[in-house]
Amino acid sequence: MMTKLSVNINKIATLRNARGGNMPNVLQAALDLERFGAQGITVHPRPDERHIRYQDVYDLKPALSTEFNIEGYPNKAFLDLVLEILPAQVTLVPDPPEVLTSNAGWDTIKHQAFLTDVIGRLKAAGIRTSIFIETDEKMIRNAIKTGADRVELYTESYASNYLINKEEAIKPFVEAAIVANEVGLGLNAGHDLSLENLKYFADHIPGLLEVSIGHALISEALYLGLENTVQLYLNKLRK
Repeated sequence: MMTKLSVNINKIATLRNARGGNMPNVLQAALDLERFGAQGITVHPRPDERHIRYQDVYDLKPALSTEFNIEGYPNKAFLDLVLEILPAQVTLVPDPPEVLTSNAGWDTIKHQAFLTDVIGRLKAAGIRTSIFIETDEKMIRNAIKTGADRVELYTESYASNYLINKEEAIKPFVEAAIVANEVGLGLNAGHDLSLENLKYFADHIPGLLEVSIGHALISEALYLGLENTVQLYLNKLRK
């Protein structure tokens, strides 16, 4: 099966919020991305609503026809939102509200009880759950104990080292993927994946179900056009 492309539209919301008003239109952009071939839409609402607003989430849910993935730290406001919206997938990230972007994975040993409680509530509502995680084998093996359906590999180190030594850069991610497959966890990935480094990653990671890409895709679309950029990404994911 081809790895699915979920497009994170936070950067579109950032541009809208910089000027006020509704240009660019976040909902229309999401619908266009679906029409251009994206197989999912990802959002990450933060408490300060500096990009995606909670109202955006409400507007998007009834309009989307592809998979809706909502990322975020599971505080009360976030959990109340997703349990009302009921997206296809919730990706739990450990970042506190003030960070610029997600920059670390969960410690699934230290936070096992917390994650187990949160994931239990989400799964009871019929929501697939994924945990943002690094390539540490112990953390991946322990993730299955939380009840998670999937893990999302945090790929910043791969992207940073790709041009230096792509064989070494990919190695810990291949090993992590093997462990995830072994313990029965579905496998997603995201963070700094781009047209430059995606194909090599997707070709070498066994069982990769989905990638979530926002910053690079939206940036590249400024030069290449949104429809063309989505098609280029889909071509990178085809075997």
